[in-house]
Amino acid sequence: MPAMRGNVGVGDVIQMINGTATLTAADPGDLLERQAGKQVLLRVRGAAGGATRDVIVKPITPQAARGLRYDDWELSRREAVDSVGGGQIGYIHLRAMGQGDINRWARDFYPVFDRQGLIIDVRHNNGGNIDSWLLEKLLRKAWFYWQGRVGNPYWNMQWAFRGHIVVLCDAWTASDGEAFAEGFRRLGLGKVIGTRTWGGEIWLSSSNVLVDRGIATAAENGVYGPEGAWLIEGHGVDPDTVVDNLPHATFGGSDAQLAAGIAYLQREMKAHPMPVPPAPAYPNKAKP
Repeated sequence: MPAMRGNVGVGDVIQMINGTATLTAADPGDLLERQAGKQVLLRVRGAAGGATRDVIVKPITPQAARGLRYDDWELSRREAVDSVGGGQIGYIHLRAMGQGDINRWARDFYPVFDRQGLIIDVRHNNGGNIDSWLLEKLLRKAWFYWQGRVGNPYWNMQWAFRGHIVVLCDAWTASDGEAFAEGFRRLGLGKVIGTRTWGGEIWLSSSNVLVDRGIATAAENGVYGPEGAWLIEGHGVDPDTVVDNLPHATFGGSDAQLAAGIAYLQREMKAHPMPVPPAPAYPNKAKP
């Protein structure tokens, strides 16, 4: 049943939709077909036997409802990292690897670039083509520090992340999300935690348009490593640490993969802290 914007709360019972009793339909959602964005009249009985009232709502599409659930999932992951990590660990989730995800990276990375740990979550990632751009940002290393007359020091390369990083992946991490996870590990940037990824890394240009404007696609570009082995296609990326989100526990609200990422970073931060080197004493420039 589509989600609805309006004054209907948890526990309220919808008795009628546009004058039709909900019990007469096989599914209440059937009474809301093609009603997205339109005003719909509901007869609602309040929670715990409350009064009956009429309410006007506007249903949204199932796609929009899925988007809201995804937003809520992403926000709850970030809030959990902030809470359990004590504000010392940042969190970035990338839904795909396209232009909008560059904007998402800028929105979510720069506020946390100076934290001690970072989780990059590419679970459910739909792919794209920005893995090189992301890995380039993570390869930046601080090599000296600026210290003003007041305030805290900051460093070159500007916005370089100095702490420990972990990547989360799962069976729905696809295509360029897999390339990112594989590159992250091969470049020695940190550990990959989760389950084996989707396993699709032969790219198509989709440029071979036929005279009838159809497309006949075929595999064009595979990837291989310097060791001379084909990578990812047909198998996926194996994480360094396998952690599965089991169905019942996940339904209950737990996220074992996220918890494992936080725990790993906390261990690394304790064992190998990376504080900003303190500035030396200011030089004495007084005239002899």
